[in-house]
Amino acid sequence: MAGVALCRRPVVGATMAASRALIRARAPLEVTSIVNDLSSLKIAGQQQQTRTMFDNPRSRSPRLRTHAVSVMHGDYEDDDDGRVEFGEGDEDAFPSRDEEGDWKATPPAKRSIYGEGADGWTDGAGVDKEELAQAQWLAKEEKAMEDQRKRWMENAKAPIRVRQIDERGRSYGRGSRKTASARVWIEPGEGIITVNRLDFVEYFTRETDREHVMGPLVATETCGKFDVKVFTQGGGLTGQAGAVRLGLARALQNHNPQEWRPPLKRLGYMTRDPRMVERKKIGHKKARKSPQWVKR
Repeated sequence: MAGVALCRRPVVGATMAASRALIRARAPLEVTSIVNDLSSLKIAGQQQQTRTMFDNPRSRSPRLRTHAVSVMHGDYEDDDDGRVEFGEGDEDAFPSRDEEGDWKATPPAKRSIYGEGADGWTDGAGVDKEELAQAQWLAKEEKAMEDQRKRWMENAKAPIRVRQIDERGRSYGRGSRKTASARVWIEPGEGIITVNRLDFVEYFTRETDREHVMGPLVATETCGKFDVKVFTQGGGLTGQAGAVRLGLARALQNHNPQEWRPPLKRLGYMTRDPRMVERKKIGHKKARKSPQWVKR
């Protein structure tokens, strides 16, 4: 079928048979005369089909015909559907100016999710309700972020610590270590230390425990300037010594936080020791110790 393009538009069987016969005979002049005779028969049906197409509201826009030949090597001499002159009857494929308004696409009307105002879209003063709501939401978010930033700045500041001294001139601190706990009071005096109403040296017989308890007084250089009264319970002597040290460090901080807290904090006396005794495991003699293994 050299030089002939196929159309998607259906053609009457007689017309197709005649066209194929004339093409095989390769008689261009006869094709032209036969097509001219048949065009008068086809044009009436084409006009009726075009009107039906544009009367249907679902197919308002014109649909162009596509050909089954390549773009580069195609022959488009039959674009006029058998007409002698190109363009004859082309007005049937497109609506006239009177019919153009029937199928011309128009943008959908705007609708607001916030309700309709005086003109159906704005609030009557020319302000878009959606833009106004978005601006209000942005202002609210900015205010929330600014408040959160202020809270962060306040929390980042170091807390203001004040002296905590009772009517008798004493400062109190509580400490704990393992399962032991201690309550410590300090007041200006001669440096007498009592633990559970016993002398300090008599209660803590081991020198390592006594050095452990005296650590905060040495760090603040207050040995012999305060009388210390301690009540402790729970745990063993080592745990009680650690509890007394933490309680004594906290009592010294409450007495003079501006001068004595930095050295105590730097040496780690203000931190509670979180280490605890590990529980015994089933099948073991202790937490980790296992019985002796015998091969035979």
